[in-house]
Amino acid sequence: MDRMAQLIERHDLQPHPEGGHFAQVYCADTSVVSPVHGIDRACATHIYFLLPGGESSRFHRVVHDELWHVYEGASLRLVRGDGERFEAITLGSGCEDYFAVVAGGQWQGAESTGDYTLCGCTVAPGFDFEDFMLMPADMAAGVPAAWQHLA
Repeated sequence: MDRMAQLIERHDLQPHPEGGHFAQVYCADTSVVSPVHGIDRACATHIYFLLPGGESSRFHRVVHDELWHVYEGASLRLVRGDGERFEAITLGSGCEDYFAVVAGGQWQGAESTGDYTLCGCTVAPGFDFEDFMLMPADMAAGVPAAWQHLA
């Protein structure tokens, strides 16, 4: 069994709507009122996120800050921006950083630079699919050519 299959089986990873596979591995027992929309959310949540090479995490946004951590595999190219300006950073083995923050409301997309990347994503206040949005097609047309494959 290859390493990706082992990770999917071991952590019961499921397909994610943006691409890749995930499993929520932590959800705080306590909650807070979101300063963004005033709805109760867990204080924090955390997922394992497996991104195979050649597959992308399509541009999306969440309303709260998201912290990306790289655990295993190839480096991760993370692209974040406000919809008009984007920047790419590379995280993981051989890079300057293993961790990055995407501010709440920013667009974000990602891709593995190799066979696969296993990441962790922490959202605070916690993630809820009600707070998740894939980039609409009309906005995707404005993404720079270098990142169109993430749209």
